[in-house]
Amino acid sequence: MWLVLSGVALVVGVVSAVQVRGALERERAYQAAPVCDTAPARAAECRWEREFTVRSADMNRGKRHESPEAVLVPSSGVARHVTFPNTEPVLSEMAPGERVVGVIWRGRLVEVRDAEGRRQQTADGPVGWPADRLGGALACLSFGLAGLVGVVWPLLRRGDRRHATAGQVVRWHGAVLGVLAILTLWARSANDWPLWAIPAIWGPLAVLGLASMTAFVLAALRGELSDPAPADA
Repeated sequence: MWLVLSGVALVVGVVSAVQVRGALERERAYQAAPVCDTAPARAAECRWEREFTVRSADMNRGKRHESPEAVLVPSSGVARHVTFPNTEPVLSEMAPGERVVGVIWRGRLVEVRDAEGRRQQTADGPVGWPADRLGGALACLSFGLAGLVGVVWPLLRRGDRRHATAGQVVRWHGAVLGVLAILTLWARSANDWPLWAIPAIWGPLAVLGLASMTAFVLAALRGELSDPAPADA
C-alpha cells in the first residue's frame, strides 16, 4: 500500500511542480489585464464586467465528486453554468433572482462579485492556483519521496529488524511533512499571505522534520527503537 501511495504522490507532485510556473504567469496576466472599453466580440485579454441574474445556486453539500455550482443569466445571451472551488464568500449567499457582477477574461467567467462587494473566484479563476500547485507539490513530493525510501530500504535489507524500523520512521516522517505542507497552504489561504509565505513557513518546519527523522533513524539502527529479544530460559 505504501509503495502505491508513494508512487501516486510522486506523480501528482511532479505534475503540480511543473504547473506552478504556468499558473503563476496566468495569475499575473489576469491581475495586469486592463478593463475592456467595450464588450469584446471574442475571447480577449482585457477584463469585461457583466451583470448576471442568478437562476439557481447549488452548494452540492454531501454529494461526492460534485462541485458547488450556479446558473447565471445575462440580460442578453446564453446562460452560463458556473462551478466554484468552494461556497464562500459569495455562492453561499446567492439566491434566485439576485443580481451579481461577473468578470469575463479570455472568454471565461473567472470571478463573481455580489452587491456588497464580496468577490469569489470561479473554478476557471486564475487567482490562487500558483499557491495551490506549490503547496500540492511540496506535500506530495515530500510524502512520496520519503514513502518510497521507507519502502525500498527494508526490502534491500530483508529480515533485518533494525532497518525495517528505520524504514517505518522515514515513511511516517514523510507523511508528517506532507501534512505540514497542507496546513501551511491552508494558513496562507486563510490569511491571504503572498506566495513566498509557503516555502518561508514550510522550509524551517521541513528542516526540523528532517532533523527529527535523522535522529530517529540513527536510534533505530542502533536498536533503540526495536523490541528487545526475549531472554533465554
